Amino acid sequence: MNISRLHFAHLPTPIETLPRLSDALGGPRLLVKRDDQTGLALGGNKTRKLEFLVAEAREQGAKTLISGGALQSNHCRQTAAAAARFGFECILVLTGNEPEQSSANVFLDKLFGAEIVYVAERKDRDRILQETFDRAANDGMKPYLVPYGGSSATGALGYAFAIQELVEQNIHANWIVFATSSGGTHAGLLLGQRVFGYKGKILGISIDESEEWLKEHVSALALLAGEKLGKRVEFTPDEVLANANYCSAGYGVLTEAEPEAIRLFARHEGILLDPVYTGRAAAGMIDLIRKGFFKKDESVLFLHTGGQPALFAAEYANKMSAATLEPH
Repeated sequence: MNISRLHFAHLPTPIETLPRLSDALGGPRLLVKRDDQTGLALGGNKTRKLEFLVAEAREQGAKTLISGGALQSNHCRQTAAAAARFGFECILVLTGNEPEQSSANVFLDKLFGAEIVYVAERKDRDRILQETFDRAANDGMKPYLVPYGGSSATGALGYAFAIQELVEQNIHANWIVFATSSGGTHAGLLLGQRVFGYKGKILGISIDESEEWLKEHVSALALLAGEKLGKRVEFTPDEVLANANYCSAGYGVLTEAEPEAIRLFARHEGILLDPVYTGRAAAGMIDLIRKGFFKKDESVLFLHTGGQPALFAAEYANKMSAATLEPH
């Protein structure tokens, strides 16, 4: 089946070993796949999804990309950059009050020329997103709605092919660990595992969703993404490995664990994580290592999905500084 795709991500992303972090944790062999280096607007996992989503928007004759997310959404930053690169207008619906001074991803959204609609309450975001889309359609802007996190069947294809890339890199980790939330990355990895014969286990550390929701949503989305490939691949919720033990504080709410994980990656490997996604996923992985969840002779690949601009966001900077910069 012919699948439309624009090739603009910097692929394949490199895989590095993390020997000093592994030694510090006394755990299994650790590796990292650097999807923070996909190239678009400081990189991140959404770039792989946008290769398919922007291609679909073009096919449909769209002129405007519309999406939504949290105030410091990495997905929205990459969507705005893709819009700028391929000549689309861009409107972003962001949850939060308009900051007095734009920082981090919000600053970059504006730099890429996106129009921003601020929504004070998350419960109103879906409604205002739809109203924004309808307004753009009525104004003749020919909008294309990029789903939250790029997590549609089309977007999930980016991570099905990421598994093909991983196989071609001849890396056979026993586990892939990553941050999961809207489910597109998770569904794509699950589909890619089946289609391309990857033997390792795929474990998503939830950022904000329950294990039950992830199992149901990801399995259904993987099936739909498979149909895009022309394959009827059945998935059951039990096939989805998800751990929701580390997200009880809520989306973007820092506990002691996220700054510690960020500090460990920075000081042992010179790698930067972000406070919302990779920081929480890495914290979960580190806790599982300390509890002996992974066997000593196993290898664990951490999929770095990007997001580092959020380190410089005003809403996180003070909290992060106190927790990560003091001597240890």
